[in-house]
Amino acid sequence: MVIIGWREWASLPDWGLELKAKADTGARSSAIDCSSIEEIEGNQVRFTICVSRKNNKYITLEAPVAMRKHVRSSTGHGHDRLFVETTLKLGNIEKKILISLTCRKKMIHRMLLGREALAGDFLVDSSIDHWATPKKAPKIKPPR
Repeated sequence: MVIIGWREWASLPDWGLELKAKADTGARSSAIDCSSIEEIEGNQVRFTICVSRKNNKYITLEAPVAMRKHVRSSTGHGHDRLFVETTLKLGNIEKKILISLTCRKKMIHRMLLGREALAGDFLVDSSIDHWATPKKAPKIKPPR
């Protein structure tokens, strides 16, 4: 079990991304801020992720749709969302997680790690900001 703070740098090595993520124990599923979410042939989805708001840097990715689910937001409104599977690396833990694709551009944190992603591997200390990762942005690595 790895102790993490309420906010950490989450690495998504399959996509070559490092994003600041909020550990949200009140949310069941994880979510990532995406735009231009488009279902394409072969049960795939194409979506765009903002790598850097400051530098206006974006990447467009494609992934198989792992699941479709009706998700209720914290405001109580429900939406149908597409989920994809990717690898999360946080601290010394690397695991496959499901993550919903949604627009979070008005939110402070572009990524939420919900209970399903945290369960069994992480213990969240809500009094600490960045326990397992440095506060400063890590260098971005190319996808494997």
